[in-house]
This record gives sequence, C-alpha cells and structure tokens, in this order.
Amino acid sequence: MLLLQRCSRLTRLCSINSYRHPVTPALAPCAAHFSSDTHRGSEFRWSRRWTQAVAGLLAGTGAVLVYALNQHKAEKADAITGQPVDNLSPSSPSSSSSLPIFSQEEVSRHRSLQDGVWVTFKGGVYDITEFVAMHPGGNKIMLAAGGAVEPFWALYAVHNQEHVLEILSEYKVGELRAEDQKKQQSLNQSDPFSSDPERHPVLRINNLKPFNAEPPPEILTESYVTPNLFFFKRNHLPVPRVDPKTYKLQIEIPGPTGERGGGLSLSLDELKNKFPKHTVTATIQCAGNRRSDMHKVKNVKGLNWGIGAIGNATWSGAKLRDVLLAAGYTSDDANWARHVQFEGLDQDVGGTTYGASIPLRKAVSEDGDCLLAYEMNGEELPLDHGFPIRVIVPGTVGARNVKWLGKIIISDVESSSHWQQNDYKGFSPCTDWDTVDYKTAPAIQELPIQSAITVPADGATVDRSDEEVTLKGYAWSGGGREVVRVDVSIDGGKTWKIAQLKSSDKPQDDVVTTAPPGQAWAWKLWELTVPLPADTEEMEVVCKAVDSSYNMQPDSILPIWNLRGVLSNAWHRVKVKIQEEEEEDDDE
Repeated sequence: MLLLQRCSRLTRLCSINSYRHPVTPALAPCAAHFSSDTHRGSEFRWSRRWTQAVAGLLAGTGAVLVYALNQHKAEKADAITGQPVDNLSPSSPSSSSSLPIFSQEEVSRHRSLQDGVWVTFKGGVYDITEFVAMHPGGNKIMLAAGGAVEPFWALYAVHNQEHVLEILSEYKVGELRAEDQKKQQSLNQSDPFSSDPERHPVLRINNLKPFNAEPPPEILTESYVTPNLFFFKRNHLPVPRVDPKTYKLQIEIPGPTGERGGGLSLSLDELKNKFPKHTVTATIQCAGNRRSDMHKVKNVKGLNWGIGAIGNATWSGAKLRDVLLAAGYTSDDANWARHVQFEGLDQDVGGTTYGASIPLRKAVSEDGDCLLAYEMNGEELPLDHGFPIRVIVPGTVGARNVKWLGKIIISDVESSSHWQQNDYKGFSPCTDWDTVDYKTAPAIQELPIQSAITVPADGATVDRSDEEVTLKGYAWSGGGREVVRVDVSIDGGKTWKIAQLKSSDKPQDDVVTTAPPGQAWAWKLWELTVPLPADTEEMEVVCKAVDSSYNMQPDSILPIWNLRGVLSNAWHRVKVKIQEEEEEDDDE
C-alpha cells in the first residue's frame, strides 16, 4: 500500500504542470507520464533508492496498481448500482445494461472537480474525476467535461488505440439515455436559426442565437494558421443557406448621379474560373476582442469576448480589384466615389441584411490584397465563415469582412447599415449612453496594435520543481503594420524580456520581417521560456507588442475604456501561482 501511495503521489506530481513537457491532450494514456525525459530525478530531487523503488513498482508490480484501480472502480459502481463494473470496452454499451441510465442534462452537471468530471463516449458515461490529475495533457481534459469526448479524440489520433479504451473503461459509471444518444431533438421550424451548422464543442459560447463563440486560448496558438473548426465565430444574424448553383454576386457602379448603370453579375463558377486565384494569409480580429478586460474595469455593452476573438487563416479567391475592374470601374470613378459597400445574404426576420463598407482606395489598391474568398485554409469556405463568398479585407476590423456576400456597390457614401453607422465605433472614456453621438466618430477600419498571453492561463499553477515556465501568445497590428517586437514581464512590468517571434509553424523560425512594408496581414506567435523567480509565490505575466510604426499598447485600460468595449488593447496580464515542491517524509 505504501508503494501504491508513492506511485499515486508520483503521478500527481508529474501531472501538475504540462507547459514544460506538452503531451497530446484529451485522455491520452497515463503511462506516457513515466517517460525518462519527462521525469528526471534531478527535477524532482528524489533519492536514488526511491527512484529504484518506483521503477521496480512500474516494471514488476504494475499489475497491482491496475488491480487496485479496477477494484476501486468496482467498489464505486457497487455503491451506485449494487453491482460491480466489468472491465468493458467503451464501444460495447449493450454488455453493461445493468448500469444506471443518465440523461445528457445530468452528465452536463458534472463539469468541475467539485461536482465531478463526467464525459460520454459511444453511449457510455464515465466519471473521470480522479483521472484529471493523471492526464498527460493537463487541464485540457476539462474541455470535454460534461459532454462527449469523441470530438476531442478525433483531433488527436493517439487516442485511437486499444489501451486508451482500456483506461477509459475503468471509469465507466453508466449509460447515456437513448434519446440523447440519437440526438434527435425536434427543431422548431419557425426558428430562423434552425438551419445553423453544427459547431465544435471546444468553442466557448458567448451567445447562442446568433452564434458567437471563441476557442480556448491554449488552443489558439497551437498552430500559426488557425484551423477552421476553431476559428472564432462572429454572427450577427442567422446563417443563410445559399445554393451555390444559383448563387449570383451583384456588382453595381451607379455613378455620381445614379444614372451610369455600370455593373456585373457573377455566378460562383464565373468568379472561380474567370479571375486569377490569389491567396493571402491574414488575421481577422473582432472589434470586441478582449472586451471582458474592459468589463472588469467598468461595465460595457456587448458580447463578453475573452482573448480568442481573433484568428489567422489562409484565404483564397479572386481579387476584389480584378472584379471591380471587370465590372467597369475606372480611375475616373475615384473622382466621385469614396467607398465600397458590401451587403450580405444574412438577414433578420424583417429582411434587413448585414452591411458594411471600406474606403475605395483600400478596395482598388494593388497592394490592398482584398479578396472575394471562396476557400479558407485550402478548403471550401465553411458555412459559419461566409459560404459561398466572403470579402477579406486584410488589416481591417472583422466587421468589414462581410460574409455570405450578395452585393457590392461603389458609392460616394458609406454603407447606411446599423453596423457601419451606429456600431463598431470608438469613443472617449467620458462618453456615456446619454451623451453618445455616433455621427461624431468614424467607423473602425484598421485596428490598433494587439497582443495577448495564451499560455499559461490566468490563475494557472506551475510547480517550482520545474524551475522554468514557457509563456506563449499572439501579436498583431492592423493596417499591414508588421509586429517587430513583443516584450514580456513576469513581475508586473518592472523588468522585461524580448520574446521569440514566429511567422510560421517551422521550428526555430525567428524571422521578424516576412512581408513587404504595409502588407504584413498575418499575426506573429511569440514564445519565451523564463526561470521561475525564487522570491515569490505568484507571477504577474505581462505582454506588450510593438509594430513597424513603433505603435505600442497602452499600459492600462481606463484611458481607452469606451461604452461599447471595443478596441481593447491594453497590456495583457495573467497571474500564475507557483506551487512549492512537497518535502519528502524521511520516516516513510
């Protein structure tokens, strides 16, 4: 029993922190914890005799541990059903019909260590509360808490192995109700959101109808290009279902008096085949990204976005400039036109469509790189991201990158839509809802310099025995301005270190300049490994970015606070606790 207690303690210590030794998350085999690389004797300062004892336990008496785990699970199930749990494959729910039946609602109540952590898999219900501390991927296992584990396992092929199923089977406590297994909940056909696409459960929902959600920060910077499934979703209206065979994009050039009548109508095939295909890697950020930081200081109105309302993707399609030229635009039109308006096919119950506009000079510039995109990351544009066509306006706030594009109008005035005239504008901290006048502020176009810390999360704990911690995040600036530096502090901003910048997923990529001046559309990921300070139990990690025009983030929120909570780009701060190493009991 003493050896089992030692092994349990070893497992717990090994899983406290996963930043230094990241392992594939979501229920990976706990055996991976015991690799020689991850658990060096020097790190945990165990005596050679204890190390040999653990090795002997793992090599010669591992069956005792397995038996103990199974026995514990059997006793636990016995307390619930009066019958022991057999060591069954999760894919064979019918063979464990004696187990209790749980509804999805009951499973959803178990999403924390306090309430228990339950997940479902192929019709089975599993209480993995005790496994959380042993999970090689750290806290990422909590992403599936209260729901199905399949979507997460699909992301990581390591789980498709028999021994992983064996580990999971030890935690089985019941079956999921048949109605919930079938997922045949009837939809209200009058609901305008009933045809919305399915979304990945990892997304953190800020609003359900219309759907708005962001990925967990730790996932956001796992890759330079954000996977389509995890790219933040910002919808203002129901997602329209557009038939690509009948789709038409209307381009209008009315002239200064409205009598010219120039324009063009393009099918999806014509847009794809008549114009050269261009590809641009560009970051899109919602104006409300990091609104939650402003909300903590003083109440604001708007969705409570964290730091995940931003993503970086490779977009492909026809250049907006090429299409406008084909529609009859000439340089003479610049004498009267100032804006290009976009209308989406998404609309409210009254028929009002989403709309926005951008300056004409951005739309027709050879270096503006505006696209009418039909592909995202090499795939057909997803429904949530504007299928079949969306406009990509690199360096510009997400609200102007209109999705489900139906019409383009060259005009002497901005779009008259609510989202251009009465939203997505910044105001002074002294402006309140009694004094606000939207006509006095310009619509947001280019966004200011931005950066954030994605790893570790605010409130995370690291173990002092690790001796160091790796910090990660993103940085981006609007208007094509290159991020040239990210400064990071672990003492609240008293002292600083320079982070390594990455402009791709290539190892050791530290190139600062990757694009022509004014065309740096994509973000930079940054990383910095620092030793843990010896004289404190908590670190305040801070980051701030600098762009090629030497624009820098403000150090605090109050001077930039505004009633809508947009343009939130103050220094990002997270607090991280340092857990002291437990001392060995010599009497044991």
